[in-house]
Amino acid sequence: MIVDTKLIREFNVLRLIAAVGLLCAIWSAPAIAQVTAFKQAIAETAADDSDLADFYRANGYAPLWTGAGDQDRKRRVALMRALSAADIHGLSPARYKVASLRQQMETARTTRDLGLVEVALSKVFLQYARDVQTGTLVPSRVDGGLVRQVPYRDRGRYLTDLARSGTPRDFMRSLPPQSDQYRALMKEKLRLEQMLERGGWGPTIAVGSVKPGESGASVVALRNRLITMGYMTRSASQSYGPAMQDAVRRFQAAHGLAEDGVAGKGTISEINVSVQQRLKSVIVAMERERWINMDLGDRHVLVNQADFTAKIIDDGRVTFRTRSVIGKNTSDRRSPEFSDVMEFMVINPSWYVPRSIVTKEYLPKLRNNPNAVSHIEITDSRGRRVNRANANFSQYSARNFPYAMRQPPSSRNALGLVKFMFPNKYNIYLHDTPSKSLFDREVRAFSHGCIRLADPFDFAYALLARQSDDPKGTFQRILKSGRETKVTLDQPVPVHLIYRTAVIDAKGRAEYRRDVYGRDAKIWNALENAGVTLGAVQG
Repeated sequence: MIVDTKLIREFNVLRLIAAVGLLCAIWSAPAIAQVTAFKQAIAETAADDSDLADFYRANGYAPLWTGAGDQDRKRRVALMRALSAADIHGLSPARYKVASLRQQMETARTTRDLGLVEVALSKVFLQYARDVQTGTLVPSRVDGGLVRQVPYRDRGRYLTDLARSGTPRDFMRSLPPQSDQYRALMKEKLRLEQMLERGGWGPTIAVGSVKPGESGASVVALRNRLITMGYMTRSASQSYGPAMQDAVRRFQAAHGLAEDGVAGKGTISEINVSVQQRLKSVIVAMERERWINMDLGDRHVLVNQADFTAKIIDDGRVTFRTRSVIGKNTSDRRSPEFSDVMEFMVINPSWYVPRSIVTKEYLPKLRNNPNAVSHIEITDSRGRRVNRANANFSQYSARNFPYAMRQPPSSRNALGLVKFMFPNKYNIYLHDTPSKSLFDREVRAFSHGCIRLADPFDFAYALLARQSDDPKGTFQRILKSGRETKVTLDQPVPVHLIYRTAVIDAKGRAEYRRDVYGRDAKIWNALENAGVTLGAVQG
């Protein structure tokens, strides 16, 4: 076994003369003893990590990083470069203790020391690989609504794949998500960091609203901020004219606001958001993108809760889009985030009232008046309708209420006239609603957790188009029958319920949304606790 003289001197750790002297000292002992000490150091230090121990045991404790070969050197260089540049991905280089690792390399004096360095490099590699590929955080530990199953890779495969890779540098570059969205978020992160270095977007607007036709200091502040943000071309005008109205509309469109061209309270509030806050949103979005670093499906449904939209994506292109209503911002109603597969739709659905709604909302009303919520059927455990006149609801509590409740199909049904099912333990699905007026609201968080669609019929037509020559006719015939009918999708469609306050559109333009559930703030705090920082402190 021969030690590479470049090991200790890399990254200016030691001068060449000192490194050569160190190597002479290390190899003064018999070769067999050196190899034994090296292997023992690996076995002892890797024992607390079964994946690591298995890898080295299977490979006869051969070095991956500290050997004399050119590939070992390339792996070291690629790893240290990746760790040093972790902040490009919104990660913290400090998390990987790069300085400590370099010091350990510098102070290695024996082959046992090199064995310890070998395992230290492997451990930090495994941590970095998982962080950059599938996220630093465990979603469910940050917020109860983050029930997503992260597509973690096998840790042992990281090591074996790296060992087999002929180009370690390319292997490291392949670890982060390769999606267009992730790359665009990285670009936006860099843009915002450069903006911070230049001092941010300038003074905020000090008044609550600015209206077309006005002039003065507030209009100038609004103009300057819009220009710096890129929504308005340079102008010396001090009045709120058509050009500024158009710029405000562009800003509103990019932030999910009503596009009226008036800088009202909501618009001013969003315009005044600092560069730092937008940068936090982008870094959080990058972490979220790592959580779904998997094949989303050539065709899939994407529901962005923060954007209040549902889309059908075909081969990376949005082919259908509609507004949505998400769960109300209370602890028991917020819509969760997860992925599943849509298997069927039900036309003219019944609404089987969830137990939580039955006991929390309807039972108190029934205690006071047995004829309350009369549009809902009450049935016993055998499915027989309960005669309200003979029932004594006052004797029941939420724990022992023995009945189920169902609303039959109708245009007034809580689910409307169609629901789209991807069976899951959270009892979440997409559906129609009779409450159409809510879709005109800017913030649409009103449901019990399910996702309501503004255009459910068109959504159904788009799904059925893959299996029917006349999707609209097929749907309408079933609808007009009035009968509750299950329609199975010939090709099940993946559904992804996400939550993004920062998104890059198809043209590369950044769009931002309010953190309606406060989840991104929690994620940022968790990332900050993990050592993530912003690139500048101005704003």
